Amino acid sequence: MDKNYKCVTDIGELRCYIGDAKTVAFDYETAPDEGFRDETKASLDPFRSHIVECSYSVEEGTAVSVPVKHLTDQNMDYHEWLAFHRKLLTDRNRIKVCHNIAFESAFSYHLGIVIQAPVYDTMCAAQMTQNGEYAFRKLSESGLKTLSASLLGTLRKTFSEMTDGMHFDGLDPQDAATIEYACEDSDQALQLYRIFNTWFDKYLPKHRCIVENLESPTAVYLGIMKHNGAPLDLQLMEKKKAEAEGEMEKLRQQIAFMIGDVNIGANCSTKAFRDYLYGTLGLPVLKTTLSNKEAADDQAMQMLKEWCDENRPELSDLFTMVQEYRKWGKIKSTYIDGHLKFLNPVTGCIHPDFFALSTDTGRFNCQHPNAQNMPRKTNDPIGVRNFIRAPKGHLIISLDFSQIELRVGSFYLSQAGDDTMKDVYLKNLDLHAKTTSFIFGVPYEQAHDKNSLGYKEHRTIAKNVNFGVFYGLFPRGLQKTLRFKAGIERSFEECSDMIENLKTGYPGLSVWPEEVKEDASRRMYMETWLGRRRYLPNINSSDWGQKSFSERCAMNTPIQGTAADILKLAVARILAGLPERP
Repeated sequence: MDKNYKCVTDIGELRCYIGDAKTVAFDYETAPDEGFRDETKASLDPFRSHIVECSYSVEEGTAVSVPVKHLTDQNMDYHEWLAFHRKLLTDRNRIKVCHNIAFESAFSYHLGIVIQAPVYDTMCAAQMTQNGEYAFRKLSESGLKTLSASLLGTLRKTFSEMTDGMHFDGLDPQDAATIEYACEDSDQALQLYRIFNTWFDKYLPKHRCIVENLESPTAVYLGIMKHNGAPLDLQLMEKKKAEAEGEMEKLRQQIAFMIGDVNIGANCSTKAFRDYLYGTLGLPVLKTTLSNKEAADDQAMQMLKEWCDENRPELSDLFTMVQEYRKWGKIKSTYIDGHLKFLNPVTGCIHPDFFALSTDTGRFNCQHPNAQNMPRKTNDPIGVRNFIRAPKGHLIISLDFSQIELRVGSFYLSQAGDDTMKDVYLKNLDLHAKTTSFIFGVPYEQAHDKNSLGYKEHRTIAKNVNFGVFYGLFPRGLQKTLRFKAGIERSFEECSDMIENLKTGYPGLSVWPEEVKEDASRRMYMETWLGRRRYLPNINSSDWGQKSFSERCAMNTPIQGTAADILKLAVARILAGLPERP
């Protein structure tokens, strides 16, 4: 394809190029601010860098680059460009196309711009298209240069090859190589937009709808989330770090008193410690790793403690101390040292990376650091969640969908002809109390009464049954869940009776899972209610383990996946309302 790329510094010429185009692809080039020029990734952080150039494409094979903050004088007037750009990004009648729009969103938000739908992220689209018979593209396969090589037949220079050690603002914006590099980003995003939509329309139209209405607006919102980050109480963290180190040292000495100078490391998972347990002490191997070696994870330690309680009580305290030592170690390494490692020196916040398409069901994932999973208050002697503290004069508001996966499950049971669970929600009753009444054969009023005998334990069991039954919970699995997550002992027979009683109370639980497994076996995939597809190539495997896992995935997908879709729909609505709110 012939390329018609041009550098534009006159606002009138830019307006003329964009015209009344309904679809506009754009892309930013950035460079570090003074004071951060030597930091490797500063140009990816809107608090330490700035937009140097923006390219636009409205027709395949064409694009314009607009320099706004190159170190030369050959720039468009910044304020004229920003006013034009703001109007374009908030125009609800134009489709804004980007590759990895979360990045552009963070930098736009830093300038006070909330990008408005319709938007289209070609990185999201890539991950919703297939790269094989039963697989969708992974994030690592969805970079623009990777896609341009595989789908457009274009081999491109990397950023470092292009800049040769310079920052982008040091390049000559009128140089042909600079123009081509900047313009290719927006032009190729537009080309991929056409290619992916053609593929969606032919093979998976529902995925196009998901990309346009869920994933792309969500990507914009994730850019805003990353920009805002989470403020940390550094003084409290340093105080708690010292407390954790003190507790770990005390426990280390207590363990050493029992086992001598065996090296336990930072987490009691060294080879020396395993050899001591299974070799020197001769304890039974109650659990193995995937490579068939003796396990030393938390579950293995709990199992060994229970065995020692019965057979070698003099060793029981060792495993209590090991688990306590590990708990303190994880809190320190993950939630104190781990979070401080990613502290932004400018904002005093952590700015995690959020991924909306890194799980098979479409649920969110969070890294650098993982601020999505923090310990519950019941298993956290330090109070990790208190590390995130609003600045003076502000509040942090916690919002959550109540029992969303159970509500989605009740919807699917209703589709299977059983309205029992749905009616519990429609009548504003307590689902866990209702389940308690079913599995223990007591009146709802008694199950709901906090003063009734066994209330707390029965409710804990009901919660675990509720949250597991949609995912193919078996008696043995329920028994393990209650033991290791809730500290409740129940026999295999009791767990079997609970599940059967639940299915009697909610008849759809006997019908819906079988329909799902049969459907998945026939189609070899499962979908959410909105059509997000997950392939299950091993659903008909002769290997029982692979088949069983695929069947659990088949039941998991419509519940978790539909709940994830609902959350993303809500995020898109929040995004639409942000410009009207402070």
